Parts: sequence; C-alpha cells; structure tokens
Amino acid sequence: MNGANIKKVLIAGGSGFIGSVLTKQLQKDGFETCLISRMPRPNSITWDDLNQNGIPERTDAVINVAGQNVLDPTRRWTPGFKQNVIASRVHTNQMLVNVINQCDSHQKPKVFVSISGVGYYRPDPNQIYDEYSTGGDHDFLSKLCTDWEKASKVEGDQTRNVIVRSGIVLGKNGGIIQQMYPLFFLGLGSKIGSGTQHMPWIHIEDICNIFIQALINDKFAGVINGVAPEIVTNDQFTKTFARLLWRPSFLFIPEQIIEFVFSSERAVMMTRGQKVISKRMEELGVHIKHPTVEEALKDILK
Repeated sequence: MNGANIKKVLIAGGSGFIGSVLTKQLQKDGFETCLISRMPRPNSITWDDLNQNGIPERTDAVINVAGQNVLDPTRRWTPGFKQNVIASRVHTNQMLVNVINQCDSHQKPKVFVSISGVGYYRPDPNQIYDEYSTGGDHDFLSKLCTDWEKASKVEGDQTRNVIVRSGIVLGKNGGIIQQMYPLFFLGLGSKIGSGTQHMPWIHIEDICNIFIQALINDKFAGVINGVAPEIVTNDQFTKTFARLLWRPSFLFIPEQIIEFVFSSERAVMMTRGQKVISKRMEELGVHIKHPTVEEALKDILK
C-alpha cells in the first residue's frame, strides 16, 4: 500500500484520538513515522525542535491532526480556553507551513494533509452540503475552520495540499463514544433537544484511510469532506447506540442545559447540525468500510 515516493511521515497530534490510530495504521502499512510532541520521546521531535531545526531530513509527507478538544466538559468556555482551541489548530498549521516553506525546493515534503471540521458549513435542517458549498463565516467555529484551513496553504506547487473536513469521528478509545458510553451503558442515553439535528459522522478506520490515501494518491488535493455516506439525526444515532447495547433510549437533554454547561457558542456543535456529503470521495473512488451508523457502532462495540 505504501506509495513509492512516500516513506517517512511527520505527524502533529499523533498521540491524540485520531493520531494514535493513524500512526499505528501507517506503521502497519510500512511507513516510517515521526511524531511532533510537547515533550521529548522516542521517534519524535518537539515543537521547539521543529521551530529551531525545521523539518527532519527525508520527510516525504506531513500530517496535522492536532487540536484541543472543543467539547471537553471539564473546561469552561473562557477567552483563554478559546485561545487554546485556536492555537492548537491554526498556530500549529502556521508553524508547519512556515518550516515547509523554508525547505530547499528539493527537500520539501511532497504532501501536507491537515484536518478541519464540518462546522465550516452553516447548520440547516434541509440544505445538503458538499465540498463545493460555501460557508466558513457564520459563527466562531465556522470562522475557526476558515482560519484553520487558510493556515494550511503551502507556497508553490512542490507540496500538494489536502484538507479533510471531518465529521464526528466514532472510535473505541476516545471522542464522542468514550464520553457517551458510560451513560448509555447505564440506560441513561439521551437525545439532545428534539434530536432532529443532523449529525455528520465517520468511523475512525475510514478517516485514517482517507489520510493514507491522501498521502499516496496525487489526485487528492484541496478539500475533502471526511463523512460517511449515511446521513443520520441525533435521535437516530441515539436509538441505534442504545439498541445495540440493549438499553432504553427514551430520555432527552433540553438544549438549555447543553447551552448552560458548554455555552451557546460551542453548544451548537450538539444542538444544531448539517447534512454533509462527500462528492470528492465519490469522484476519487474512496471505499468506506463502515457506511452506516449501525455497522460502525457494531464494529466499535464488538
């Protein structure tokens, strides 16, 4: 599977939920990986190392999946926390692009792949969005996505740019499933508000495959929506999750409580939603291993 021209991959956010699974899959597929971390550790460099010494030698590709968890329930939505959210996304992209731009032309990585979010698109119960749809300017989170993506643009044409606008990532050891599982297991699984808001999603195995395909397939360029083909609502997701655990799902959490706990500015990630599809993945012939929520959750819960 390893493309002939891509051997060594530098990964920012490689110890996080998505990054750890992606790193393991890259190594399994024969790629050499080097992580960027806050502290020194084996097979890694620190951000200070990167800033002072630039991209490690022989780096063929760079991936950035770093990002502070916006929905961390232990963190209040303060100006300081918002700045952390921005810095962990926008500033990391800016630093990576700066060091890539400083490389000699023959040493530049062949591809830079970064993550973004479907929060770029305005919540709407009816509109269907694809990669050619407009957005990115209606609230804090959409503007964050715009700045995040803008910061990923490398100068010149020697480094191919790919941006994966991800839906909610479903996986075993992190993300929304890790947060929701204890409540659902206790029979306290609840839809949010009316539950009619749409919920773009993708299995972690599938989004990692998109990143790997973006490394080795030169046709991957620009924005690609990282979403599964099945469009579901929060209510449909909740009922499926509860049923697979043999638990009830008749409760609901009022929107006002979500807004009180998380603040209205970030609560929209749960109380509002978008119908998002991926025309680019269809055009590129990307195979989705887990196309329905039922299949994805069965795989995660087995």
